[in-house]
Amino acid sequence: MRSGSAKQENYNDKVVRLFSLAAVVWGVVGMAVGCFIAAQLAWPELGHGIAWLSYGRLRPLHTNAVIFAFGGCALFATSYYVVQRTCHTRLFSDALAEFTFWGWQAVIVAAAITLPLGYNQSKEYAELEWPIDILITVVWVAYAAVFFGTLAIRRVKHIYVANWFYGAFIVAVALLHVVNSAAIPAGWLKSYSVYAGVQDAMVQWWYGHNAVGFFLTAGFLGMMYYFIPKQVGRPVYSYRLSIVHFWALIFTYMWAGPHHLHYTALPDWTQSLGMVFSLILLAPSWGGMINGIMTLSGSWHKLRTDPVLRFLIVSLSFYGMSTFEGPMMAIKTVNALSHYTDWTIGHVHSGALGWVGLISMGSLYYLIPRMYGKQEMYSKPAIELHFWVSTVGIVLYIAAMWIAGVMQGLMWRSINADGTLTYTFVESVKATYPFYVVRFIGGLLYVFGMLVMAWNVWQTARSNRFVPVPVRTVTQLAHA
Repeated sequence: MRSGSAKQENYNDKVVRLFSLAAVVWGVVGMAVGCFIAAQLAWPELGHGIAWLSYGRLRPLHTNAVIFAFGGCALFATSYYVVQRTCHTRLFSDALAEFTFWGWQAVIVAAAITLPLGYNQSKEYAELEWPIDILITVVWVAYAAVFFGTLAIRRVKHIYVANWFYGAFIVAVALLHVVNSAAIPAGWLKSYSVYAGVQDAMVQWWYGHNAVGFFLTAGFLGMMYYFIPKQVGRPVYSYRLSIVHFWALIFTYMWAGPHHLHYTALPDWTQSLGMVFSLILLAPSWGGMINGIMTLSGSWHKLRTDPVLRFLIVSLSFYGMSTFEGPMMAIKTVNALSHYTDWTIGHVHSGALGWVGLISMGSLYYLIPRMYGKQEMYSKPAIELHFWVSTVGIVLYIAAMWIAGVMQGLMWRSINADGTLTYTFVESVKATYPFYVVRFIGGLLYVFGMLVMAWNVWQTARSNRFVPVPVRTVTQLAHA
């Protein structure tokens, strides 16, 4: 086997570095937009009279920026890093890898221009119009070619489990995107879905929930299975459980989408099928969470002194909480209370801010210094500060939305003895106002934490301090 330094020279870390930096930049932008629209709900006069600052246009910009710009760049960066290290080989094609970077940035910029201008397909997480959808497809095919091509030329027989999750994420997202985005163009920035009525809703939420299941879960589980063992310095708790986790998760997730359409025109049996598979989904989700957390067995003390590890482990706590809450909300009787309320917003953001955000930040804190020949970030106290302000921000955000959501559901279904509604809708909006202010404060803290990270990354990149990185691959850890 070649030496660690020789292997390091033969990896393509340029594209990893570019995607890592882009993830931080787009994270600041996407979360700042989210904070602005949260402020608009508390103070509706913000942006009044300016069409491209209206809530209806900025909200899809926020979701696309956080999911596909921040999350997507983090996934590209970590998958390219992990597949090279676990396969002991350079990326399959440097040219294609660089194309995926610039192509993905072009997608993000196109979204940032078209969405505020009002060009929108009105599909959740799939708002972008057909020319951009085609560019996404081309970039994604190139991404698949690079990732699976690298697996094909690997220098070790074993395919580490993180690559299984990354691979499933790439294949599933390609399938979901192509099927859901099928449209008939009616101009350069206007199109109509090839599906109609309830079929369109069914296809959309098959896509929508599996975008959560594969883009926002499977890919980030790939991060979890690599970066937690690396940061702890121990093998994953149970490699066998990780394989069971993989197969159970990817089979079950595909069937859960109809729980978004309870009490709609969708056939009742389809709604029930989505509910049942959502409940089954609890088992593999918690299996993966337990596997990640138990990797710390014998090393729990490291949580006291290692803020990067704290990001990674606390993200799993939010993952476990979100994947318990989701199946519970899929139960029809619970959904009758929660649907259309801010409880759903709280649930989504416990997963987005707590799971996706923290696991990405922890992984990037591990990754970025190594992209600049260093072992640690420029400032450890800054990482500590980022962790605590983000965690407090998440708790404020989701607690406010949980309380507001349950309150809304109870108010909307409350009736007088004569069958009339006890409260008007406006009264429920008025009662929700204080919680919107708390949600804004929580979001502000989260954005502040992201700005602290951006400063730390900048200082790490420009610092001349060099600390050699000890090389011990995750496959070695897995078989230790």
